[in-house]
Amino acid sequence: MPVQSDDEPDFVPLFSLEEDEEAKQGEVFPDTLPILPLKNTVLFPGIVTPITVGRDKSIRAVQKAYEDNRLIGVLSQRDVKIESPSARDLYSIGTIARVLKLLKMPDGSTTAILQGRKRFHLEDMLSEEPYMLGQISTVEYTLPKNKLEFRALISSIRDAAKHIIELSPQIPSEAVVMLKNITNDNFLLNFIASNLNIKIEEKQAILEISHLKEKSNRILSHMDAELQLLELKDQIEAKVRNDIEKQQRDYFLSQQLKTIQEELGQNPQEDEINALVERATKKKWPKNVLETFQREVNKLRRVNPQIAEYAIGLTYLETLLDLPWLEFTKDNFDLKRVKQVLDRDHYGLTKVKERILEHLAVLKLKGDMKAPILCLVGPPGVGKTSLGQSIGKALKRKYVRMSLGGLHDEAEIRGHRKTYIGAMPGRIIQSLKKAKTGNPVFILDEIDKVGKDFRGDPSSALLEVLDPEQNTTFYDNYLELEYDLSKVLFIATANSLSTIQPALLDRMEIIEISGYSREEKVEIAKRHLIPEQRKEHGLKPNQVKIGAKSLADIIKHYTAESGVRNLNREIGSVMRNIAKKVAMEEPYEVVVKPEHLHDILGPTKFDSEVYTTQQAPGVAIGLAWTSVGGEILFIESSLNKGSGRLQLTGNLGDVMKESASTALSYIKAHASELDIDPERFDKTDIHIHVPEGAIPKDGPSAGVTMLTAIASVFTQKPVKSFLAMTGEITLRGKVLPVGGIKEKILAAKRAGLREVLLCKENEKHVLEIEAEYIKGLKFHYVDRMSDVLSVALGITPVHKNGSNGVAKGKKKKSVAVGK
Repeated sequence: MPVQSDDEPDFVPLFSLEEDEEAKQGEVFPDTLPILPLKNTVLFPGIVTPITVGRDKSIRAVQKAYEDNRLIGVLSQRDVKIESPSARDLYSIGTIARVLKLLKMPDGSTTAILQGRKRFHLEDMLSEEPYMLGQISTVEYTLPKNKLEFRALISSIRDAAKHIIELSPQIPSEAVVMLKNITNDNFLLNFIASNLNIKIEEKQAILEISHLKEKSNRILSHMDAELQLLELKDQIEAKVRNDIEKQQRDYFLSQQLKTIQEELGQNPQEDEINALVERATKKKWPKNVLETFQREVNKLRRVNPQIAEYAIGLTYLETLLDLPWLEFTKDNFDLKRVKQVLDRDHYGLTKVKERILEHLAVLKLKGDMKAPILCLVGPPGVGKTSLGQSIGKALKRKYVRMSLGGLHDEAEIRGHRKTYIGAMPGRIIQSLKKAKTGNPVFILDEIDKVGKDFRGDPSSALLEVLDPEQNTTFYDNYLELEYDLSKVLFIATANSLSTIQPALLDRMEIIEISGYSREEKVEIAKRHLIPEQRKEHGLKPNQVKIGAKSLADIIKHYTAESGVRNLNREIGSVMRNIAKKVAMEEPYEVVVKPEHLHDILGPTKFDSEVYTTQQAPGVAIGLAWTSVGGEILFIESSLNKGSGRLQLTGNLGDVMKESASTALSYIKAHASELDIDPERFDKTDIHIHVPEGAIPKDGPSAGVTMLTAIASVFTQKPVKSFLAMTGEITLRGKVLPVGGIKEKILAAKRAGLREVLLCKENEKHVLEIEAEYIKGLKFHYVDRMSDVLSVALGITPVHKNGSNGVAKGKKKKSVAVGK
């Protein structure tokens, strides 16, 4: 198609068949020529191309040139949108062209066949009417000085052009022959430049370059870019072509295989579906599930086995068949044997065992009952998770465990819809499928560590699972059917209740599992830890023995925990030490004595003497509860000259800071009764510090300890030795109860403290602890802050009327256990 001067062109440049159609040396061109503006193309010397001329001025210019000397100046437009360009809208460098032929087309338009001759520079536009007439001067090329380098450049250009022709399906292979027939280097450059797939501005830039070496480099760079694009395109097309060929090959082979199988009377897909139908006849399941199965089977028979929907439907049917819809294991109703199994596997944990036995007793009498949903809360290492396994063993039920720690996606609970690729049921349904029974013991481990983000809230999805009124119709997105979870015995475990969603917490029966006392740990080590570690290290009972005294020393000096995990590790260290000596046939003592522990385990890690020595005035010992059990907390206070400012350090939370302010306000209000000069408060700064500043601390239970520390530093009376305390305080002078009593008392016992000060209302919690575990501890039960100071500092506040600070009818109570 010819190039149009004023419309969108389809530019197909041609080249002359003559050896050299560029202007020959000495050829003379006139100084003035008619000017033809071109859109969307650049004409290079030596190139022959047809131009469709549409604008009146352009037609007149072409006709004038054809009538005179057949020479015309061709310039490209800077902006193709301008319909009537002036001199400033044209590039100044163009090509003198010879009008070879002028044709009248059937549609009335004029087509001129032009042949580029020589470059020119437009010096001046003499006139624009009736056609453009310009004054011109010819532009010569500068020959390269290094002819060898130029020949190498031309050779590279020829190779690149050949490669481009091979990779481009639009260019005929005969173009390679054309390239070989071009012997003039300058004409070769012009021919390639006119055929480059680049912008008009870049072609014009090449035309304006006078130095042949620079022109060659510019053309070669454009060719390299085009070559890279073609190579990448060829790679992509080859990959797509290979994939399509593979799919077609697989399809033809599968069709051939299908034809062969039909000839032999075989149909594997039909056999597969028939096998599922046969399994379904033996399956016990609800009527609605059976109807869904039959509907999906009929749909699957109509689906082509080669498409993805067939595999999705097949997987769905297999999932329906694998689920235990109405399949249950028979419970063990021999309650005495159940109690024996629970006692054998776990020492202590009386409350949990009693609750399981109560549930079994009702099941035995009634025959049917919704399973309870229990939540075992306690510090790490007390046996919450392993207790679930033991319950399953005692009931003769299957045991499944699902860890919820770090779970963020709601689909992990409810599953994905079948429409998604790789869809599968939620982990609840998957676990039941794995258990192959509808009433397993199901452990939901670390329920307090469930996450929440943009993918959903798994704890909200658990509301339906753990609600006895709703879990009879649990809906899984993959199944799209209701599943009955009411027979499943769910047991959740957690270290803390504070991070569990309130609605979820309301659906569970909370059973608190406190930390173990030293005596309990010794028994657990004897019954479970030592035999297990001995077996793991390949030792026989007669090769190593650890006595109760050595165990007590390990617990006291090498561990400080509520559970027994660290104790288990330390026992493992002892076993490894003995195993090495046995393997190397070194002499050793079979009985591990306390004096051997230093050589085996190294220096002691915990020393209780720091808590039992006499403290300086201003230092009191408090008891704290953490998610890992009870802890000992020092409260230190000091006085400095100042203006009555209270400074608090130690990474304290808002509640602890408020407790310190409350304690100071109480002491200020009762300064005269405590024999403290009221003016000292305005002249003294008070600094309260709680050590281990890297650990955040908060809660109201340090109130009595803050009160004691501040009163001690102002009165310069040291706090009673071997005394620890816990309790919340008020401005009215009352002491309020706090939680975590058992863990706190066991922490005091571990630390070697002898006396514990508590709120009177916490006495009931102390009575729940077995007496042998708190033997040797003396408890002081108080309900007023004046009683705290009386016990801790020996101060009896004296009122102005001469009476002491104890409220009428109220007395502090002290109870010694085991004395």
